[in-house]
Formats: sequence, structure tokens, C-alpha cells
Amino acid sequence: MRRVIRLRPLYMAPLFVFAAMGGGNNYKNFDVALYSRVYETQQMKDPAWLESHWAAVSKNMKVDKIYLETHRDTVVVDQATLDQAKKFFLGKGVKVAGGITITISERNQFETYCYSNPEHRQMLQKVVEFTARNFDEFILDDFFFTDCKADSDIAAKGNRTWTQFRLAQMDEAARNLIIKPAKAVNPKVKIIIKYPNWYDHFQNLGFNLETEPKLFDAIYTGTETRDPSGNQHLQQYHGYSVVRYFENLKPGGNAGGWVDQGGMNLPNRFEEQLWLTLFAKAPELTIFNIGAIYSPTTNPDGTTVPESRAAKLAGPVFERVDKFLGQLGKPVGVKTYKPFHSNGEDHLPSYLGMIGIPMDIVPEFPAAEKTILLTEQAKFDLAIVAKIKKQLTGGKTVIITSGLLKALQGKGIEDIIELEYTGETVATREFAAGRGGRGQKLDSDILIPEIRYFTNDSWEVVSAFTSPNRASGTPILLSGKYSKGILYVLTIPRGQGELYRYPQTVLRAIRDVVAKDMYVRLDAPSMVSLFVYDNDKFIVESFAEEPVQARIVTDKRIARLRDMETGQELAGQPQGNTNVFETPLTRGTYRVFAAQ
Repeated sequence: MRRVIRLRPLYMAPLFVFAAMGGGNNYKNFDVALYSRVYETQQMKDPAWLESHWAAVSKNMKVDKIYLETHRDTVVVDQATLDQAKKFFLGKGVKVAGGITITISERNQFETYCYSNPEHRQMLQKVVEFTARNFDEFILDDFFFTDCKADSDIAAKGNRTWTQFRLAQMDEAARNLIIKPAKAVNPKVKIIIKYPNWYDHFQNLGFNLETEPKLFDAIYTGTETRDPSGNQHLQQYHGYSVVRYFENLKPGGNAGGWVDQGGMNLPNRFEEQLWLTLFAKAPELTIFNIGAIYSPTTNPDGTTVPESRAAKLAGPVFERVDKFLGQLGKPVGVKTYKPFHSNGEDHLPSYLGMIGIPMDIVPEFPAAEKTILLTEQAKFDLAIVAKIKKQLTGGKTVIITSGLLKALQGKGIEDIIELEYTGETVATREFAAGRGGRGQKLDSDILIPEIRYFTNDSWEVVSAFTSPNRASGTPILLSGKYSKGILYVLTIPRGQGELYRYPQTVLRAIRDVVAKDMYVRLDAPSMVSLFVYDNDKFIVESFAEEPVQARIVTDKRIARLRDMETGQELAGQPQGNTNVFETPLTRGTYRVFAAQ
């Protein structure tokens, strides 16, 4: 706490409000912002540092706004430096807003504040008041959670679970340490809470998605997915689906998406994070941070030239996407229900998006939809079986995953369909789709859960063979009738990434069921994604390492597709009650189509 005491005199400096105003509108369909950590904000006392960093970014990329952080790791910027930084950016026609990162030591395994500690509470309130006096808008970087288990927290927790305790604790802190003091010193201040990308575990650390989106003026989305093989295992599609989920949490109140330079060692990965955020219709995109984005080059004589590799990559992305983004309607997808504070089959919608199924995560049960997909997370709704029954008696389609089937065994699902999730894991490498379908073989096994059923009460739509002679098997996609509707069970492999190994015929059969109500579907290998909008426009993108030939399947009414960037037109080939189009794609490329 010595650092805290040393910094307290900074709060006595005269304060001046600089509204988040001026500048903006460099692009027609979104704004671009930079974030400055407190360490970089402090360095802005040096005019040469400030000029060089701004020159490196601005010559390659247009910037509408900058978030100037006032606090991180108990370090607080001094008033004179903050005033100088604000004056500089406003003079460049850039909007200014504030930022706060609520950490004691980010490097110490993301050590957060302890909200049962009176000194921490007092310190945070002072930081908030300081920031609110200086800005009419500020954002909380994604550390407004708690990982503290100090003795004071253990005593305050009582008999509650850590999740229950932290949800209540952070709700109280939001009201009394952030919103109330900020509004008291600046009634017109707008406070944004930025959420990170790991939403399935939010509740365990106190991020309260049930109450906080209503408390704060806006929310913000962490769309940095970086390297999908990294320790978070976030798939590329996640950068799109998380924006849509947060938009559904606070319709019209999701202020933007946030990307850092993680994954820049992978070809196209940084750029993909940017355009996926924009495909999801984020109104603003923030790049973190002004220090990391700076990468000067050195001349032979030893002098340096301000440069930014990230800005060089980002600028063309923004220019390209801005040309067509305004012509796209509202993003749509297959509704999947995530009750508040739920987990299970973590981030599965992102994996499904990577096999070509457009997904739309919603916090309320989507009763109005003709077709819905329910993952294991739906078990947190204690009335879920009754809701499934109501959908089915209404003639609708419900797809549940094998994880949800397991969770609902003995809890009423057998009143709809008698199945057994045996608990056994079986190996398969051969599949067949449809009656008499030919087997599609892989080079090695996939491990999947075994499901048993009663013949003719339910039926395998897609089969997995679990013996070399095809003498035994288990369903990958199973259907069963109930009242006027159909219930499907989709088997999820033991490792969710193994979905990508399902043969194209299997993926086609799954998409034909899950996305049957959409006007466009894919018939392609995995790692090709589809982004669909409600005005007959869509985007197809490949994340596959090898070139692919993607087949696009549309409603019969759609006879032609026009590439919205090149003007090229594709003619469809009739196939049953659909039309089929083909387009080649390579890694990290996408095409934007208008259906005609």
C-alpha cells in the first residue's frame, strides 16, 4: 500500500473537464480508437515521445478517439501530464476519453483489488472521482472482477459459494465505488464497462452480466482471440460471436470491440480480429495500446523513424471493410440460449461457427424461433425441459447437445425421448449420413460420448461406427418426434476442436438441420465460416490452412450472387429446392455477397 499513499497527493491538483468531443467520423460505419495505459499516458509529458508515437500511428491509420488511462497497478497519472495529453489530441481533432484499469499488480497473476479492504475501496473511489472530473466518458478495462481471497473476503463470504459471493460483491462495488461517486462529481459522465473474451467464466470472478449491463451506460467487448492454439483456446469465430452476444445483453448499448496485437506472429491473425469485430457491427474498434503499437525503424546512421507495423496492417482493413459494411443488414444466426451465470461446453458456439453454422447467443430463452440449439449451459434454467416441450408441441425444432442430454438425464428429458448417455467414451473414424449413406473415413480416431436409443422411437441422421467392420456405432445426429415438433441430439466430441475433423458430408447434414431456416447455408469443409445478415447479404471466410472450394446453398428464390466488392456475378445450379454456388477461398480471405 506504500505506492497508494505516495500517489494520493496527485488528487489535490486542480481538475479540468475535457469532454469526449471533437474529431471522429473518419470512417462512415465505425470509429477507430486507441488505448493508452497509464504508463504511456505518463510518458506523454515528453512532447517528443508523444509526437513520435502519434506520427507512427496516424500516417498509416485514421484515429477518431483515444482513451487515456489514469490508473493501473496503483499508479496514477499526474494532472499536468494528463492536461498536456488531452490538449495534444484535441488539437489533432481526436476525441478524448478516460480509462481505468482496476489492478493492484497486473503482472502478479492479474492481482485485483480486494473489495472487502477499506483502503482499496477508498483508493478506487478517489481514482474514479479523479477520472470523472477529467472526462465526460471513461471506460473500465477488463479487470473489474476480483480474484481476491484475503481473510476479509473469506469472512465476508460466509456460507455462500465464491461465485455467489463475488457476484453480489462486484454488483455492490459497481454501484457504490464506480457509478455513484462518478455521477456525483460529474452528472453527465458516461461510464463504460469493458468485458474480456472469456465470458463463460465471468460469474466465477464476479463479472455480473445479469445486473451490470443495466447499471452502466454502455458495455464494451474484448474481441482479442489471438492464437487459437494459445492457453485460452479461443477460436477465430469467437471474435464475432462475442460481440453479438454482448449486443444481445444490452441492445444498442454495446459500444465497441477491443483488439490487441496478440497473434501478430501468425499470418493475417491480427487483421482477422479487426474485420471479424467489424463484421459483427461493432460501432467502434479500439486497438490496445499506443505503446505496443509503436515499432520504429532504424536508419543506417542510427536515427529512428516513427513507424507502426500494426497500424500499417490495420489501415487497409478499415478502408476495405468501410466500403461495404454499411450495406449489410442486421447480423442473424441460429439462436442458442445462455442463461445468466451458466457454463458447460465452454464457448461451443464459437466452434460451431467454425464449422459454418452462423450462431447468435442470447440471454433469454428464444421461444419465438422456429429452430433453436441448446448447449449444456441451458441446464442452468431449471424450467428448461418444460420450455423444450412447449417448443416441440408448437411444431418447432429443438437441437440439444450431448452435454445437455447428459445434464438432463433423470430431470425430465426422458419424458420427451428415452435416451441413455452411457458415460462411456468410444472411438470412431468412420461416419455415414442418411440411410444407406457411404462411410466417410478419417486417418485416426475421434473420441465421442456413446448414446443409446430405442430403434424407431428415434433415428440416426448421422452415424459414427465404433468397430472396424461397422458392426457397432453411435449417433452423431439423432432425431426423435414429440407432438408436432422434432428433437435432435447433436453429439459433441470429447475435445470440441475435433468437430473440425468431421467429414464434409457429416457437416453438411448437421448444417442442413441446425441452419435449415436460414436462406443460405454452407457445404464446405470445416474452418470455413458464414456471416449472415437479414437483408440477403452474407460473408464467407476461410480459416483453413489449405485452399478450399466452398459450396454456397441458398433458397430457390436466389438465382444469382453478386460479389459486393468486385461486382462479379455467380449463377446458381439448381439442386432440389435449392440453388448451389461455388467459390474458391484461401487462408485468411473472405467474399461479400448480395443475393439476387
